[in-house]
Amino acid sequence: MPLSMTSFARVEFDTAYGRGAWELRSVNHRYAEVFVRLPDDFRSLEGAVRERIAASVKRGKLDCTLRFDAARSAFKALKVNERAVADVVRAARHVADLLGDDIAINPLDVLRWPGVTEVEEVDLDATTRLVLNGLDDALDQFLDGRKREGDKLKQIMLARLAGVRDQLVVLETRVPEIIDAVRDRYQTRIRDLADGLDESRVEQECALLVQRLDVAEELDRLAAHVDEVARVLELDEPVGRRLDFLMQELNREANTLGSKSAHVDTANASVNLKVLIEQMREQVQNLE
Repeated sequence: MPLSMTSFARVEFDTAYGRGAWELRSVNHRYAEVFVRLPDDFRSLEGAVRERIAASVKRGKLDCTLRFDAARSAFKALKVNERAVADVVRAARHVADLLGDDIAINPLDVLRWPGVTEVEEVDLDATTRLVLNGLDDALDQFLDGRKREGDKLKQIMLARLAGVRDQLVVLETRVPEIIDAVRDRYQTRIRDLADGLDESRVEQECALLVQRLDVAEELDRLAAHVDEVARVLELDEPVGRRLDFLMQELNREANTLGSKSAHVDTANASVNLKVLIEQMREQVQNLE
C-alpha cells in the first residue's frame, strides 16, 4: 500500500518525574530529512530517536519534538554534608592563617565545593523507557495517518487510470477510421493536383503519410505504462520515486501522440490524456 508523506501525530505520556508529549509532523520532500528537538535532559536519546524514525520513514521532511514538563516533586531538596562543610571551612581558615590574611568565607562558595551538597538521584532509566515508549506510540499513530491518506491517494490514482484507459479505447477505435479517411482524402487531392500520376506512386506517398500518422506504438506503450502503474500501486513498499518515473514516461508518450494528431477527436483525446496524467503526477508528489 502506498504511504503519504504528510501526516501528524501527538501522544502525551506520564512519568514519575513529569508529563511529556511527542509531536511528529511531516511534509513532502525528495529525500528523508529528520529534525529532532529534545529538552537538554533527554539530549542523549537523539540517537535512539533517529534510529526508530529511520526504521519507519523512508522519505519526507519530518519534525520530531519532545516537550517535557517536570513535576514539582521531581525537584528534590538539597542535603548539606555538614562534615564536608566543616572540612572546607577549616581548610580555608588554615590557608588564610598561612597567608596572614583574615578573609571572610562566602557560604555560597562553600556550597559550590564538590561533595558539600547532595541531591537524590533520579531513576533516569525508568523515565527513558517511558519516553521511548511514548515515541513508539506516536510513530504508530503517525504511520496510521500516512496509511489512511496513502489509501485515499491510491483510490484517486486508480480513478485517473480508469480515465486514461477510457481515452486509449477511444483512440484505438477512432485512429484506424481516421487514418483511412486521411488516406482517401490525400489520394483524392493528389490525383486532382497531378492528373495522370502513376497509381503506385500515389499509394507510396499515401503510405508514407499514414506511417507518420500511425500511433499504434504509442498506444501500446501507454497501455503498458498504465498496467505498470496499477501494479506498482499494489506493492507494499515505498513507490513514490517509481511512480514519478512512470508519470514522466506517460507524459512523454502523450506528447508524441499529440504531435501526430490528424483529427480533432485524437487531438482532444491527447489533451484529456495529458490532463489526467498531470493530475496523477501531482498526487504522486505526495507519496513516499
